[in-house]
Amino acid sequence: MLIVFAGTRWPGLMPMNFSAAYALAFCAGLYFPPKLAWLIPLGTLAVTDLALNAYYGYWPQWYQLSNYLGYASLIGLGQWMSKKDHWTKLIGGGLVGACLFYLITNTMAWLLNPFENKEYTRDLSGWLLALTTGTSGLPPTWMFLRNTLISGGLFTGLFVGAAKWMEARETAAEEESDTENEPEDIEPEKATV
Repeated sequence: MLIVFAGTRWPGLMPMNFSAAYALAFCAGLYFPPKLAWLIPLGTLAVTDLALNAYYGYWPQWYQLSNYLGYASLIGLGQWMSKKDHWTKLIGGGLVGACLFYLITNTMAWLLNPFENKEYTRDLSGWLLALTTGTSGLPPTWMFLRNTLISGGLFTGLFVGAAKWMEARETAAEEESDTENEPEDIEPEKATV
């Protein structure tokens, strides 16, 4: 998962906001032990964010913390669900998580307004603007939602599919091992007259 994730963060490789980060955070909460579920994805995100900041030539900014709040919510959602759930329910969880990430990060961008955008007024219309079109000069935020949903669903599906496939292989191997170790039924010798 981490290699796929790192690859999707390479600048210009994927469309804007199309990333495995949402699925990584959700599936880490779902499949990793509790402490590692927080440490591995957030640590990987921090390292790749530092690399991206160096690539683009700027220092990490405080407002990036809202992304980590979104990732933390995805990890928590993954921990709340069960890896034994049907794969459709897990992909649905990944999609809900992607929506949650979008809602948290765009709400924080409106609330904190780190770039002092005049369009982000402190009322309902300013918040709805942040959730739909965003500020002028940038792609509309609904495109961010679209790409977040598509990539969140796609990568969650891939990760969950791989986990379910591995689980099925392990179960089949265990069942095969159990049948090989069972003693064969030996018929008692028939008495001859």
